[in-house]
Amino acid sequence: MNQHITVKELPESEKPYEKCLRFGAEHLSDAELLAVIIRTGTTGKKSIELAQEILNRKEKSLLNLYSLSVKELKGIPGIGKVKAVQLKCLAEITKRLTKATRAREVSLNSASSVAAYYMEELRHENKEKLIVSMYDSQCVLLGDEVISVGTVNASLISPREVFLCALAKQAVHIILLHNHPSGAPQPSMQDRLVTRRIAEGGALLGIQLSDHIIIGDNQYFSFKEEHLLHSP
Repeated sequence: MNQHITVKELPESEKPYEKCLRFGAEHLSDAELLAVIIRTGTTGKKSIELAQEILNRKEKSLLNLYSLSVKELKGIPGIGKVKAVQLKCLAEITKRLTKATRAREVSLNSASSVAAYYMEELRHENKEKLIVSMYDSQCVLLGDEVISVGTVNASLISPREVFLCALAKQAVHIILLHNHPSGAPQPSMQDRLVTRRIAEGGALLGIQLSDHIIIGDNQYFSFKEEHLLHSP
């Protein structure tokens, strides 16, 4: 390649690569970043045009990587099975990176830090997912487990499953977390009943339910912060 060529003189399909090499990935637009992942276009359509089509669906942003299914991505002309899977894997990597960077900031006594840790994992789910987050006597995070996927219903959630996980981890404190796909984190009556049942079960086993956090779209509701977490 001619070393004196400018970015403007490059073919559209090569601009994102060259721009990244010269200026850094942070200077690429959302469409350009996607174009680098997509790599090649299709007949009559460049990779950056395919990227723009992805961005223009549903969420009108990079959030489409979360909200579009593999089938929906494949419905975009030029996006085959391999590219669709690559894009979904990219979305999953970003969720895990976000969670990993926030791991050290998690504090049992800070609902906001716990909510931030699980926010990217839960806010994009289209079904309710209930997670138990477990902590030792020093309030250090031991791990977490998905207890159920679907409606968080007091008649369906078994305290036994929650406490089997907690006992296996030798947890002293637990926090329940689940998401509301609607984006609004305000608790329902079922959410309140689940909280009460788990708190009562924990009291019998010496495992404290320290909070129940509901994740919405970049917002959360904490039973502890709202003084709704009462000891049995």
